[in-house]
Amino acid sequence: MQAVGFYNSLPINHPDSFIDITCTKPNPQAHQLLVKIRAIAVNPVDYKVRQNSAINANLTDAKIIGWDACGIVESVGENVSLFKVGDEVFYAGDISKPGCYAQYQLVDERIVGHKPKNLSDTESAAMPLTSLTAWEMLFDRMRLSAELDKGKQLLIIGAAGGVGSIAIQLAKKLIGLEVSATASRPETAAWCKEMGADQVINHHQLLEELAGKQFDYIIDLANLNTYWEAIVQLIKPQGHICSITGSETPIALQKLKTKSATFSWEYMYTRPLFATTDMARQHEILNQVSQLLDNGTLKSTLQQTLHGLSAKQLKTAHQQLESGTTIGKTAILL
Repeated sequence: MQAVGFYNSLPINHPDSFIDITCTKPNPQAHQLLVKIRAIAVNPVDYKVRQNSAINANLTDAKIIGWDACGIVESVGENVSLFKVGDEVFYAGDISKPGCYAQYQLVDERIVGHKPKNLSDTESAAMPLTSLTAWEMLFDRMRLSAELDKGKQLLIIGAAGGVGSIAIQLAKKLIGLEVSATASRPETAAWCKEMGADQVINHHQLLEELAGKQFDYIIDLANLNTYWEAIVQLIKPQGHICSITGSETPIALQKLKTKSATFSWEYMYTRPLFATTDMARQHEILNQVSQLLDNGTLKSTLQQTLHGLSAKQLKTAHQQLESGTTIGKTAILL
């Protein structure tokens, strides 16, 4: 099968940052599906893994990455019960396994959902990773519900990317929160409004624009170290903060003590990476997202489509991601 991979972590403008390769089509075992991929999408985690996973490595086997795909089930392992051959599926996958920059991929059925019937392959491929991340932040980490939290206030820092675009929609449509989103350019502010944000704040002037205001919930999708001092000031007493960005230096959690505020990490790969007992929760989430996309409650965040699985197209997609100016999602139709 054809795939795109790399042997070393190299700058994206290097000729060998991605290369076209040929490798053996794998066979599914146990709970695995063999998916013939029709479309993939790219995420910031892709370029971060490319930049850091094979520094001076000169790998013997090319590393294949990618964690957003849509395709059709070609064959199944002996323990598969959730899908059958011919089913159309979408999924984000497992960061510890070979990724979706390939014609075929093995993926555990418990982290796969049925593709939305009313969306194209590229519109569907744009959704799994960001939908799972946003859903887990709101419902699994922060444990929000319309019954208890409708009308409360949520701040999303860095809201114009893939995760923020879904988090705005879920928070508005399923919970009824008042959503404030941050963006710094006219086009990203307009996108956040289109997704449903009640107000958009420039994150370079966060405290100035939000003087005296506090939020029940804050989601960080930008840079925890950069915004931590502002977050500490902006969170309400007994509020909840959730971040996906990590921190290059330790954050001062003790600053939340007097407010009895809660802090949570969200890492979408936790369930598949550790094969948690609730791993199939991601199957359930993706099926719910699929239904919400089909009935129009949610809309795909696809903004750009490239054509053809090749090193050239992946380089283009990664260059755009690394520029930090991407709005919504970019997909590649195989």
